Amino acid sequence: MRVYLDHNSTTPIREEVRDRLFELLDEGLGNASGTHSSGRRARAILDDARELVATSLDVPESWVVFTSGGTEANNHALKGCMRGKLPGDLAVSVAEHPSVLETADELLRRGHGLQRLAVDREGALDLEQLRNYLKRPNLRLLSCMLANNETGALLAVEEVAQLLREEGSAAPLWHVDGVQALGKIPLSIREWGVDLMSLSAHKIGGPQGVGVLVRRPDTGLANLLQGGGQESGARSGTENVAGIGAAALAIELAVREQATFATQMRELSEELWTSLHQHLPSTKRVGPGADSDRLPNTVNVLFEGMDGRSLVARLDLEGLETSLGSACSSGAIEPSHVLLAMGYTPEEARSGLRLSLGRTTTHKDIHRAVDILGKVVQSMTTKR
Repeated sequence: MRVYLDHNSTTPIREEVRDRLFELLDEGLGNASGTHSSGRRARAILDDARELVATSLDVPESWVVFTSGGTEANNHALKGCMRGKLPGDLAVSVAEHPSVLETADELLRRGHGLQRLAVDREGALDLEQLRNYLKRPNLRLLSCMLANNETGALLAVEEVAQLLREEGSAAPLWHVDGVQALGKIPLSIREWGVDLMSLSAHKIGGPQGVGVLVRRPDTGLANLLQGGGQESGARSGTENVAGIGAAALAIELAVREQATFATQMRELSEELWTSLHQHLPSTKRVGPGADSDRLPNTVNVLFEGMDGRSLVARLDLEGLETSLGSACSSGAIEPSHVLLAMGYTPEEARSGLRLSLGRTTTHKDIHRAVDILGKVVQSMTTKR
C-alpha cells in the first residue's frame, strides 16, 4: 500500500469534482465566445462558475479572473502591476514561491527596483523591515505569500494589512499568493484590503491547469496575454470551460469544509510529527512550533546529514511519496531557498523533507509513513 504525503504539490481530484468535469466534457461544449447555442451554453457554465467562486470567496464577480494556474496568476499580478509604467519598486519576501521570485528578478532586469524582505528562523516576515520599506515613495507593489508551501509558516496578514492602512493613499498595491492557504485557513480578501490574490484548483482536489487571480478592477492591471480579450479583457485565450466549472466546485467545497478540514489535518500532522520524533529523536521540525499559527497539514523535518534526494528516492521505493521542498537541477540538489532564508546552513537545507497531508490521508497512512521513514533513515544512517 502506497502512502501519498505530497498534497502541497498536488492533490488527488475529488470524486464529485471529477464527476462534474466528466459531465461537462461529455456535453461537448463550444467556445464560450461563440454566439450559437453551444457557445451560449459554455458561456453560461463560465458565468455560473465565476458566480460560485465569487460567492465562496466573498468578493464581487468582477474581481474573478480565471487563469491556467497559480504560476500564471502570480506572473500576471507582478508583471501587470509594473508593465507599461515608469520604473518603480516592488517588494517580495525572500521565501516566496519561485514564480514570484523569478518574476521579480525579471522585473529587476527590466529596470524596476526590487526590495527583498527577510524572514526569521520560523519563516515569519520581518515586519519592521517592511514598515521601513513602505516609507519609500517609489514602492508600487508588495507581494507576500499567505502560507509557505515548504514550511507551513503563515503571513501575519492582519499586521501587514494594518501597516498598509497606516500608509493611506501612499500604500503600494498588495498581492498575496494564497495558493497554499485556500481551503486550509480562512480567507478575508476584502476585509484585509488585498488588491490581488492568486489561487490554484489542483491544491484543493480540483483539476490541474485552472487557477484564479482575484483582483480589484481599480488596480490598473496590464494584460499578460494579448488576443481575443476574454475574461472581460483581463486575460485573452479560449477558456477551459469544463476545467473551470469543475474548479469552481472544488473551491466551493474547500471553503465550505475549511474549518473541519483544518481540525482533521492538525490532528493528523501532530500525530505524524510526535510519532516520527519518538522513532527518530534526532529529527528537527522546521518552521512554526505546534502551538503557533501554521498550515494545519504541513510538516517539514530536517534529517541532518542525509542526502535529501536519496532519501526521497528510497522512501518512494518503499511506498512513501514525499518531496524535498527544494529544486533539483542537473543531478545536484540545490538547497531550499526557503530554509536558507530562515538561517539554515546549505547542508541542513538540503536535508529538509516536506510531508504534506490531504483529504485522503488516514491514521493508517500516518502509521505506515512513520514505519517507512524509521526503516529507511536508520538504514541510510547505518550505511554512512
